[in-house]
Amino acid sequence: MVIDIHTHAWPDKVALKAKTSLESFFKIRLAGDGTVTGLLASMDANNVDVSVICAVASRPEQVRSINSWLFGVRSQRIRVFAALHPGYAQWKEELSLIRAHGDGVKFQPEFQNFYVDDPAVFPVYELLQELALPVLFHCGEELSGTLLVRSSPDRIWKIRQSFPKLRIIAAHFGGFRLWPEVEKHLLGRDVYLDTSYFFSFLPPKEIKRMLELHSPDRLLFGSDFPIAGQRSDLEFLRALDIAPQLKEKILCRNAQQVLGIA
Repeated sequence: MVIDIHTHAWPDKVALKAKTSLESFFKIRLAGDGTVTGLLASMDANNVDVSVICAVASRPEQVRSINSWLFGVRSQRIRVFAALHPGYAQWKEELSLIRAHGDGVKFQPEFQNFYVDDPAVFPVYELLQELALPVLFHCGEELSGTLLVRSSPDRIWKIRQSFPKLRIIAAHFGGFRLWPEVEKHLLGRDVYLDTSYFFSFLPPKEIKRMLELHSPDRLLFGSDFPIAGQRSDLEFLRALDIAPQLKEKILCRNAQQVLGIA
């Protein structure tokens, strides 16, 4: 089994607009069209069994409509980390809905304009912890390099210290382009790290070293599709000189535990 913990898709009616906007902002060409159909086609082509759509609400008023759509596309193969904005007044009710109909929550602090360790957000983390809902944070810089870093590894570690039972997934291996800080603050500690947008930015020997320094039970495969393709990262991981048992944990076993998939 292969589980991709970090993908994106949008409703058909806005997918082209989202794709065009992201390509312009990040100065890249997306690997897919941004639709659920496109995600499933990539999964079929690359033998990915389950993908998690990670949603972002850049404004509080978007939360309800985004999550209504997510709950509608969720299936055995498509799981969802729902949208939540720190400024959304009905966040308690929304978390109850996410607990019933979703799989977790995604925060994108750079787009949502908040620091992850701001005490004002702590009541949200408290309820996430109580509901046993995992939370995935965009971590580190953005591809554009134009936004503030509000989700650095040291800030993620502060959350872990304050909420020891919260299941934290730090995307982009804990901090895009901040991997020395990841090694200082997060490696070897009880934080999940996903591999999205990580394999292409360091030499294979360095990636092997960092993977092996972290807890084998806290590593998750993520591609960031369609920002990047699924195939190249899967090929890289399968060819990497690490133990087969570790590859299996990264590709599926750990995500099965996070998502409650047998």
